[in-house]
Amino acid sequence: MHRLLQATLLPLTLITMIGCTVSEASKKAALTEPSVFKNLELTMLSGDKMNASTMDGKVVLVVNVASQCGFTPQYEGLQKLYATYQSQGLEIIAVPCNQFGGQEPGDPKEIDAMIKSKYGVMFPILSKQDVKGGTQGELFDRLLNTSVGQTSTVKWNFEKFLINRQGQLVDRFTSLTKPGSDDLKAAIESHLAKR
Repeated sequence: MHRLLQATLLPLTLITMIGCTVSEASKKAALTEPSVFKNLELTMLSGDKMNASTMDGKVVLVVNVASQCGFTPQYEGLQKLYATYQSQGLEIIAVPCNQFGGQEPGDPKEIDAMIKSKYGVMFPILSKQDVKGGTQGELFDRLLNTSVGQTSTVKWNFEKFLINRQGQLVDRFTSLTKPGSDDLKAAIESHLAKR
């Protein structure tokens, strides 16, 4: 427990100091960019392939996750968001990553069992992958090469990337932004209202 707490506290200080502030100019520029999902194939935690075109017309929240992080209880809030807004067009995609403090050491079966039994997660979970650096998966490569994505590298587990119905990354939130926060819910509702 001490290692977990220590591994979480240092990045919290960095997140608080640096944050992920996205300028209005970056958000506006994002609306001219192509869909991050175009011609993208995603690999699910099960190993099955999913054509990202199934996200077309949906508002998508992409979250890099870990099973042994101080933010792991955010899974519960993410599932609540999903249950509340899925029928209106929200999709959540979780991306397990072991790059931050080694806090996602499990194999796919262990990850799946934990998130379903402890948090009742029903939204899609991708295969475990890197979300920063030269080894990052293609989804995060695309996200971080957008106007909004370039504002900051991924700092820690449970950062949130909001994609509009056209597949454009339009906002991002730090790990400190809880799934039930007014700011995140307002951003989701705003994009769900746009057709």
